[in-house]
Amino acid sequence: MAVTFSNLHSEAGLKSVNDHLSGKTYISGDQLTKDDIKVYGAISEQPSSDLYPNASKWYQVVSAKLASSFPGKAVGVRFGSQAAPAEAAPAKEAAKPAADDDNDDDIDLFGEETEEEKAAAESREAAKASTKKKESGKSSVLMDVKPWDDETDMKKLEEAVRGVQMEGLLWGASKLVPVGYGIKKLQIMLTIVDDLVSVDTLIEERLTEEPINEYVQSCDIVAFNKI
Repeated sequence: MAVTFSNLHSEAGLKSVNDHLSGKTYISGDQLTKDDIKVYGAISEQPSSDLYPNASKWYQVVSAKLASSFPGKAVGVRFGSQAAPAEAAPAKEAAKPAADDDNDDDIDLFGEETEEEKAAAESREAAKASTKKKESGKSSVLMDVKPWDDETDMKKLEEAVRGVQMEGLLWGASKLVPVGYGIKKLQIMLTIVDDLVSVDTLIEERLTEEPINEYVQSCDIVAFNKI
């Protein structure tokens, strides 16, 4: 469980740290943890060794530890919600831990991410995903729609076919083509959005089902081309 102290810029706050460190090397035990980093970053300078001997000794230990782990980095790094002062010594500098330092690899020098920061990050990721999403492909289809016989009203047949409306479906030009024995078929163009419309489903579930099957006997795909 994280250890917290209030108002570390006051004598009472420093005294609470000093009392807590009695008989201890670090805030939360025998190893440097993020609790030490956060408290260290909130204290602007080394506590007085006369007034706060435990806190002063701890401050020196943490300074040396950070100096050896993060040499030569910039000052003014933020620790959680507190900022290290710009005049801080190199010992208070923070950067990415060395890869071979097992004890410091898990230290989060920047504190836990706030809800606002998480929401902002999620919004940025969603925006990236939206811009990367490709527009769905389209296809051009030429279809033969065959009537039952020569007595089928081809005008009503075409009206019934064009009456099928779906998202991603656009009917195009059409013409009547003689088949034989006085029978004509409707040859019609349509454009579809591939992710929204399946031509097979369009035929099986819409064009050859009631009430359109009163006019339509069958449908055949003559040509299918990606746009």
